[in-house]
Amino acid sequence: MTPTPTNPTPTNPTPTTGSTPAAPSLVVFGVGDLDAARTLYTAVLGTAPYVDSPFYVGYRVGGVEVGLDPHAAGPGTGGPITYWATDDVPARVEELVAVGAVVRRPPGDVGGGTVVAVLADADGNLLGLRGA
Repeated sequence: MTPTPTNPTPTNPTPTTGSTPAAPSLVVFGVGDLDAARTLYTAVLGTAPYVDSPFYVGYRVGGVEVGLDPHAAGPGTGGPITYWATDDVPARVEELVAVGAVVRRPPGDVGGGTVVAVLADADGNLLGLRGA
């Protein structure tokens, strides 16, 4: 019997065996400027929010909810990097930089032909892109 991996590798950051789901069900980003964050994350996710209020903006994408919370922003409130799959990492980076993202790690091969990049929003929340 093959053991279940307990420490996922960087090219497969989420285990897909056992009881661990293949994707998170909710990711919430603390943001200082809700309007700017809404513009950026609408571009990142490619969809309009299903909840759009002054205290929370929420998106549903592929079974995952992504939320923007203006009350959770501030020093020390950083979180994990959540990666989104894309067919063309460099092109997606350019598109997101045009709507306010800042490149923290430019597109590069992390092994096995897997290309990743890490960007930040105006509040320093990190978001990753991974070649599909």
